[in-house]
Amino acid sequence: MRRRTALAVSGAAVLAAGGLISVLPNAASAAPGCRVDYTIQNQWDTGFGGRVTITNLGDPLTGWSLRFAFPAGQVISSGWEATWAQSGANVTATNLSWNGSVATNASVSAGFNASWTGVNAMPTAFTVNGTTCTGTVPPTNPPTTPPTTPPTTPPTNPPPNGAAPALHVSGNHIVNASGQTVRLLGVNRSGGEFACIQGNGMWNGPMDQASINAMRTWKIRVVRVPLNEECWLGTSSVPAGGASGAAYQTNVRNYVNLLVASGINPILEMHWNFGQYTGPSAGCSDVKATCQKPMPDAQNAPAFWTSVANAFKGNNAVILDLFNEPFPERAQGSSATAGWNCFKNGGTCPGIGYQVAGFQSLVNSVRGTGAGNIIMVGGLAFSNDLTQWLQFRPTDPMNNLMAFAHIYNFNTCSNSACWDSQLAPVAAQVPLTLSEIGENDCAHGFVDGLMSWADAHGVGYLGWTWNNWDCSTGPSLVSDFNGTATNFGQGLKTRLASVSN
Repeated sequence: MRRRTALAVSGAAVLAAGGLISVLPNAASAAPGCRVDYTIQNQWDTGFGGRVTITNLGDPLTGWSLRFAFPAGQVISSGWEATWAQSGANVTATNLSWNGSVATNASVSAGFNASWTGVNAMPTAFTVNGTTCTGTVPPTNPPTTPPTTPPTTPPTNPPPNGAAPALHVSGNHIVNASGQTVRLLGVNRSGGEFACIQGNGMWNGPMDQASINAMRTWKIRVVRVPLNEECWLGTSSVPAGGASGAAYQTNVRNYVNLLVASGINPILEMHWNFGQYTGPSAGCSDVKATCQKPMPDAQNAPAFWTSVANAFKGNNAVILDLFNEPFPERAQGSSATAGWNCFKNGGTCPGIGYQVAGFQSLVNSVRGTGAGNIIMVGGLAFSNDLTQWLQFRPTDPMNNLMAFAHIYNFNTCSNSACWDSQLAPVAAQVPLTLSEIGENDCAHGFVDGLMSWADAHGVGYLGWTWNNWDCSTGPSLVSDFNGTATNFGQGLKTRLASVSN
């Protein structure tokens, strides 16, 4: 969405580290040095979600490697907050670039999904950097066998109390580790793109466990989080009072961790970026990242995506959306094909006064880190035009690329005939999600029809936006962060109740 009200907020939101109730807690404990708490957070008939928490009882750590062995043939299928590896029964989890430092008496944790058969017995011994973790905290005497309630077949999307699944592209579908199709259904959560650059802290409203719990009552399974390029990188453009650099990145990581632990897949998206543009459809004349620009900039965007990819590689529950709403064809005032060439290849694009980073270069930046996350790429005309997307899509060596479009009632492509001609051919070849949908009349008649079309074509959709703004000024789903729906939001809430797991 490019038409926004600039809202002020006082200070950065405080993020609570919300935790799930452990179904099967266990503490490996005894001698000084370290303690490891192993919990099963959710379990179904063939799989479970687990978490390990390392408490450092010795000298400060600058890096850590946790080792343990599964006793009953369990196999890890995905993990996050660490680099996970398994050889036979032996499992290793190694810190990522941002969570290697652990002070004395401090803790760090990482999560995973795994399969099991028979009895899901828990590991009994753990080492960190070769030291056996036998701390002094007594065990909690939990049961060592799974609950006796009848097993159930896991649904397509993760169970309500489970962590969000690792995802990848298979043909024209998104699938989880079990090969089940997952459709991206949820909302956008605006704030991270504008509050920092306006000197108003980090977010717009609460980004804590309570606000996520409210989303879960709508059966939301995906949240798209718009980001600001310069705030993430910590450039001099960020004014005093705006979250920047390490502080901004930490806030994003914390929110991502809360979402994943709550069974919600995050989409991280670069919304506003550096570069001066004053041509047709310009949102501002500022060189700073204070509005929507026609394309990513070559000066900062590759560094942004290298940094973001390094922060979240190994956590394939997180999806990476390279850029919000390109419109290079409007800047050029020329043929659509010229706009699509700029879209893919970047460089010097007519009408744009800065060097452009084409989407091929940004895919290369992400993959150059080794990150295997799904990458999303939009289209022209503020992501409303996918006419030549298949021809000009970037090449992804991991074949883990999907398309997105933005559809509002005021767009050019806003009827089923256009969706049939433009969107359906793309959805037939790659996964497609309508990552912003909305209407500007505070009603839901338009999105009702759009969601029906998407449901019939296996296409995902995310409402704009989970913010408590005046619905008469633009699409706003809620009137408060407890999840009270606006008239517009009620349409999405009702639909998710019937189509989301």
